[in-house]
Amino acid sequence: MSGNDPFARLPEAATFTVTSETVEDGKPFAAAQYSGLFGVPGGQDRSPQLTWSGAPEGTKSYAVTVFDPDAPTQSGFWHWAVANIPASTTSLPEGAGDDAGSGLPAGAIQYRNDAGGARFIGAAPPAGHGTHRYFVIVHALAVEDLQVDPGASPAVLNFMIKDHILGRATLVATGEIPAS
Repeated sequence: MSGNDPFARLPEAATFTVTSETVEDGKPFAAAQYSGLFGVPGGQDRSPQLTWSGAPEGTKSYAVTVFDPDAPTQSGFWHWAVANIPASTTSLPEGAGDDAGSGLPAGAIQYRNDAGGARFIGAAPPAGHGTHRYFVIVHALAVEDLQVDPGASPAVLNFMIKDHILGRATLVATGEIPAS
């Protein structure tokens, strides 16, 4: 849709690898990753399965975020934000980001998405708005605990991430709902 780059004003970081059984880089999300809560037919609001490897030396924790820079707002749309994932964790199962965070490791904190819930909220681009990009990012961090209040927004979390980032692993899924 647009050329806006969510990394344009962030510090450079090493890259590492993230893969998924449910999301293919550059391809559309599956129905499960769309939002039933926002009324998308077949949407299940299931966070994607993620596996990562090759994080930079010195990684002490991870954060995972899902962001749509193409949402028709001035600030994009945060679909998921999780921090304080232990460095020993290298994968999350599909659906880890449910209301209870049932698939997250002990100590991980889910932050509220832009719909107001501390969980994964699936894709729901407005019908006829075109293709949206969903940046699924695993951030390798130099601290075990970002010390961000659990009630903070994903924007605050990401502000804190920038000061501790060692590396980023990125998948970009797409999503589109045709005009009726």
